[in-house]
Amino acid sequence: MKLITQEALKPYEAKLIAYRRHLHQYPELSFEEFETSQFIAKEMTKLEHAEVLPLTKTSLLVKFKSGKPGPKIGLRADIDALPINEEREDCDFISKNPGKMHACGHDAHTAILMAACHYFNDHFEELTGEVWAVFQHAEELLPGGAREIVALGVLDELDFMYGHHLWSMLPTGVIDLKIGAVTANTDIYKAKIIGKGGHSSEPQNCIDPVLIASQIVCRLQSIVSRQLAPLEAGVISNTYIRAGNPLGLNVIPEYAEIGGSVRSTTPEARALFKQQIERIITSSCTDFDASCEIDYTIGYGITKNDADKTEVVKKIAEMIGEAKVIADPPYLCGEDFSAYSEILPTTFAFIGAGNQEKGYIYPHHHPQFGLDEDSFIYGLQMFINVVYNFSDENSKLRI
Repeated sequence: MKLITQEALKPYEAKLIAYRRHLHQYPELSFEEFETSQFIAKEMTKLEHAEVLPLTKTSLLVKFKSGKPGPKIGLRADIDALPINEEREDCDFISKNPGKMHACGHDAHTAILMAACHYFNDHFEELTGEVWAVFQHAEELLPGGAREIVALGVLDELDFMYGHHLWSMLPTGVIDLKIGAVTANTDIYKAKIIGKGGHSSEPQNCIDPVLIASQIVCRLQSIVSRQLAPLEAGVISNTYIRAGNPLGLNVIPEYAEIGGSVRSTTPEARALFKQQIERIITSSCTDFDASCEIDYTIGYGITKNDADKTEVVKKIAEMIGEAKVIADPPYLCGEDFSAYSEILPTTFAFIGAGNQEKGYIYPHHHPQFGLDEDSFIYGLQMFINVVYNFSDENSKLRI
């Protein structure tokens, strides 16, 4: 088995970190990654053996076609950021775009894949088959960029696709590879509770949407605790509530808005959650003679790792002497890589990027989120070794 070591990849680290720090300073939100995709395209077109192709308005494909027999392997990096204001004092490359932040590590995912492309270009003669580096837009916002790319049909030629996520909740040096389910179904709901506004001293003449919304939020918690089997994983998180005006605290408002995130791990639980959320909202409003408008969005499915391909990837990871390979239970986070796993054999890994001693302790989507840059070399190793150690016969390792 051919393993490209961390030592062999040291020459690419400086470029990788420079890419990441540049991207971190200029985050762009989902479906708006115009400057980000232009930056990637500008850098990748410098590579002699790379063919740079647009996929959507803000995503692109970088192909390396060896001209030799072999599999077509896809590698994916997501490129979008989040609507969060960065609050880090330890960072000298903080976001320059107010209210926008790479708070999930997509800047690093992109930089790692860009560095891998440099390696493929420099070692082009060693390649077989084709390598397709997919720089994907809009992972953070439903319906997601992966679904748009799949709809184009261009990935139908691929034999296998690999992706990974740097994970601050795992320490640097840990690689989490699971067989089967990796992430959860990810849906969202929003509802508008329409009551009857009026003076706060005369609630008997009003239909109070704040009271109704509050009761709905509490009642929704009973779905997981009392309708889902105790050993089955699922989460309903009510993350948004809005009503009234802080300058008019003596006014019962006309309406209230609520919303949240819904995570499930089976088709049955997904259907149950949707049915019960809509039922509780509707019945709660009926009890108070209020009306409601419900918008329930079915989002990402479960990302599933192909058993045979993932066993190969696991063997590759275990060859990395500096790494510890684990298999945690599936996470309840959402990941639109699931769109690829619905049409192709795929493997998706989580690579540890947390470091308590350095202060990288904050979860993803937190305004103080950060990544240990020492973790990036593991991601680079995985991208490159997955490519160089797959054959076109039953995903056996090259000997």
